[in-house]
Amino acid sequence: KPRLNLKKTFLTTIRMSSSAGSMLSPDEENDAEVRPQDQENINKFGKINARLYEAREERDKLKKKLEQLDDASTELMMGSGDKVLLNLGSAFFETSEEEATEHVEAEIEKFQDAVDELEAEVSDILEQQKDLKVILYARFGKSINLEDK
Repeated sequence: KPRLNLKKTFLTTIRMSSSAGSMLSPDEENDAEVRPQDQENINKFGKINARLYEAREERDKLKKKLEQLDDASTELMMGSGDKVLLNLGSAFFETSEEEATEHVEAEIEKFQDAVDELEAEVSDILEQQKDLKVILYARFGKSINLEDK
């Protein structure tokens, strides 16, 4: 039986197209073999890039919810002190304007904390990507494209 050398399967030559979609010129091609460490860095970049898009999407959804809560808070401030209906899940509860305002403020704080955490995560991911780009571009030059389109 022929034995498959797994180490050799990781070592391939990178010949990727440039970001413009055309093939690289022979001068720009990089025949550097992809070492296991290179593959780990490429995989890590891909994984954190996917998480970057997820974190940004989550952050944007939370910001929209935060805007809605801010609008609700403004409406409560302009109220006349009457009873208001507070929507919790799929039910409405009659409560005082003061209690509703406290609830909305607590929700705003909770959502703002979540947005802040996601902002910190996005910042951390961008820093990790920056470090990986330095390593990968130094190794592969224009043969690898790590930029967003």
